[in-house]
Amino acid sequence: MAMRIDPNDSRLNWEGAVSLEHGEGWVKPWRIPFEQRLLFGKTSVDDMMISRAGMPAGVRIVFRSDTQSIEGEIASIISNEFNVPETRAAKIDLACDGVLQATFDLGAANRFRFERLPKGEKLIELWLPEYRETRLRALTLGDGASLRPYQDTRPRWLVYGSSYTQSRGASSPFYTWPAVAARERNLNHINLAYGGQCHLDSMVARLLRDMPAAFISMEVGVNIHGRSTLNARALRAALIGFVHILRERHRSTPLAVMSALYAWERETTPNAVKLTLADTREIVREAVEALRATGDAGVHYFNGLDFLGEREKELVEDHVHPNAEGYKVLGKKFAAQVISRLLPTGIRI
Repeated sequence: MAMRIDPNDSRLNWEGAVSLEHGEGWVKPWRIPFEQRLLFGKTSVDDMMISRAGMPAGVRIVFRSDTQSIEGEIASIISNEFNVPETRAAKIDLACDGVLQATFDLGAANRFRFERLPKGEKLIELWLPEYRETRLRALTLGDGASLRPYQDTRPRWLVYGSSYTQSRGASSPFYTWPAVAARERNLNHINLAYGGQCHLDSMVARLLRDMPAAFISMEVGVNIHGRSTLNARALRAALIGFVHILRERHRSTPLAVMSALYAWERETTPNAVKLTLADTREIVREAVEALRATGDAGVHYFNGLDFLGEREKELVEDHVHPNAEGYKVLGKKFAAQVISRLLPTGIRI
């Protein structure tokens, strides 16, 4: 007889989630402490922080089993805020022992199924959609299947950023750029990127400060430029303050600060506070240099143009966001040029 697994089952590990909301017969992963969500933002047309934090980018349900089939039931989406093209294109990925086995086109459906999994016990990861809220009602495994918990003990990487890093437009959850980079360097990543909402919020800085990490990265600039939220002086001060909050507990954790990727006309177009995207890169670079000059040798600046610059503009599909191939390129470059340089081999947190 098939085995039905409750979403609260302790043998399921929700890697990449900051908190879990337990509703009537369902569990929803959040990328902020959901009970404090109103301290992070309000749900409105102009402020989408809470809704983005409820999208499980980088979250995967992890366990060990010898099952050869998995079926899942999820609660239907009830909020109009999620009626966007990325939601309709939502996918769930299944990986066994770190290898992608299949992708299920979820869209607005409330069930998914994977069959013909490899025989024998394996590490199973269900990668949830990066741009669609997901509330799990149940998993069903094959007849007589085993089920054991799995705890990821790899070094933890906290990733903060915008929709670049949430990876809106990735081919599937397995191929967001942080997921690609994490696999390249064998890291356990937590994606704390919120599309359109990367404005150096102090509550997000406190969140990162309070989470264990072997490595932290920040991708900063494109949302601040696009929404004109910070002028030159405020951007410099906000970035320095954000880093100082992190350093209250992460005193020597390697910290990479990456500026914006190439974004066509935004490069030279002043926004409402008279900053071009190119200007934000210089401000971010100078702020990091100020931090280093005053004693923080663990913070490092990386120019976003070195990862996706004008030479790779064919990988930028809407003049702002990378396309599916662009995310893979970005992930591999970040792993090779940043993580391999800053994170010592074998460190554990």
